[in-house]
Order: sequence, then structure tokens, then C-alpha cells
Amino acid sequence: MAKKGQTKLKLLYIKDFLEKYSDENHPVSADILQEMLERNGIECERKSIYSDIQTLKEYGMEIFRVRTPISGYYLASREFEEPQVRLLIDAVQAASFITEKKTKELVKKIASLSSEATGRQLVKQVYIENRVKCTNEEIYYSIDVLSRAIKERKKVSFTYCKRVVTDDTHAVKVRERRHVVSPYALIWSNDHYYLVGNNQKYDNLMHTRIDRMKKVEMLEETVRPFSEVSQYRSFFDSADYAGKLFNMFSGTLQQLDFVCDNSILEEILDRFGTGALITKGTDENKFRMRTKIVVSEGLVSWLLQFGDRLEVIEPNSLRKQVEDRAKEVLELYQNEKFFE
Repeated sequence: MAKKGQTKLKLLYIKDFLEKYSDENHPVSADILQEMLERNGIECERKSIYSDIQTLKEYGMEIFRVRTPISGYYLASREFEEPQVRLLIDAVQAASFITEKKTKELVKKIASLSSEATGRQLVKQVYIENRVKCTNEEIYYSIDVLSRAIKERKKVSFTYCKRVVTDDTHAVKVRERRHVVSPYALIWSNDHYYLVGNNQKYDNLMHTRIDRMKKVEMLEETVRPFSEVSQYRSFFDSADYAGKLFNMFSGTLQQLDFVCDNSILEEILDRFGTGALITKGTDENKFRMRTKIVVSEGLVSWLLQFGDRLEVIEPNSLRKQVEDRAKEVLELYQNEKFFE
């Protein structure tokens, strides 16, 4: 029988053991639980374990008992179900701004949200080495400092690394510059993590990739109010802001009106959601869409991917930009002189 002072510990050990080692395919017997408790210095009778499991069930744990093919208990429900753990692992695996080393660490931690056997199987299915991953191991530290600076409304300074091609050897090198920025939001977009802020030298918003930042420091100086450089007043709506951008290019907010083939309806809805106004076109094979969006170089590139399946109606300035870019591309491919 467990000593009086060990009763609470006994329950916790059983709870932890079931969470870590049991699932539908790996039930745990009372004998195994008894052996585990003894290894942790708690002596008890096997029948007392039945009472402990009943207590845990009353506490809210969904513990099932099976008799075949192996008799034992398993935890049937967890805070994170296997498909949810799988989604989290896939998201971390796909994130190029997380280094290979930190990806492996995160995947193991996420896998521990399931049973050990299930987690082991999930980790086996992850392939990281052949993916493009950043090499900046400061990413965790940078995110932590930037998050605190946003919360405390303090400016930050950091070294920003930009890759350039040298004039003499055509080799790629890294050019570093120090910046002082008022940070407003962190946004994950297009498989990259960005800081949205204001460079103290300018009166607009800038976007900087966090995986290219080094030596991030929080300063004592208070941030510049975002109301001075953006449309937001009471709070910086990062979701609204990201939804209006294309490829994190900044620009001016304008009314966008275009006509599309029905064949690209899914792509349009995936990008703009249900907030945009969509109406039937004069042609039964087309539809018309109106929304407000930031007009930028990123938007022009995005529109061109649809070729003749999308036509910009307004604004006229954007229509002209798309036309000019299309002509440039045509001239490039009609030119017989190749890059040497």
C-alpha cells in the first residue's frame, strides 16, 4: 500500500505514464503500472491501481479498458489528436525560415503531444534534409525579442542580411546593414516570417524577413505610433494588413475590379476569401470581382500568372502596369540574344 505522502504522486505517475506510453494499439496493464511505480519508489497493491484509474476517469481523463488481444488500459482522448499533431509537424517541416536543427527539435517536441509509439511513427514520416531551410540559428531569439518589443512598444535595432551578386566574379555574397525600427506586428506570409514596422528614416511601413535578421536588440526608445504611418488607429490589424498585400510588397490601397474565367474561381476565393464582392459576368463563362487591395509590384506579378483568364478593369493605372509588364515579357522571349 502506498504511503500517505505518496498518494498524490502515485496518481501523477500513472497519469503521465498513460499519456506517454498508452494508446489504442498499446494498452498498459495494471502489472506494468505497478512495476513503473515501484521503479519510482512507490510500493502499492495492484488492486489499488484500479481505484486510481477510476479517480483519473472522474477527473476527466478518457481511459478505456480492453481485454483482447492484450488486457490493459489506454488513454483514448488527448488535448491534441493525432491529425492535429500531424498538421503541426507538417507546418513546422514546411516552414523554410526555421533551420534544419530547430525543425528537428520542434518536431520531436510536437510529437510528444501524442503517445510515444504514435510520435515515433510520425517522426519517421518527416523528411527534412532535402528541404530548403534557412541557416540562421538566431531565429528563436529574434522572434522572442521582437515579440517583447511589440508588447512593450519599444524600438528595436538589428543587422539585416541581404544576398547580392558581386560584379567581378558573379558570386553571391551577403551585404549587412544596421536598422532601427518601430515594430508593430509579426506576419507569416508566403512561407516566410516578417516583421512589419517603420524605419525611423521614413514615413511608411517596411517588411523585413526575420530569418535574415541578426543581433536583434530591444531599445529603450518608445515606438513611433503606427497611426502616423498606416491606416490603423486603435490597434494594428495584422490579419487585415496581410490580407491586402501580395508577396509582402507595400503600395497604395485601391479599389480593384477585374473579370475572370470561371475556371480560376477556386484560386480567386483561396486568395481573397468570401469578403470580396463576386457577381456573374456578361459571359456565362466569366465572373466579376471587386475588392480593396494594395496595388504593388507583387500584385502585378500575381495577376500575370493567370494570363488571358483574368482581365483588370480598374484601376486604369494597374491595368497599364499589367499591360506594360506583359509587353516586357513578350519582348524578352522574342529577343534572340540569350544571356551569356
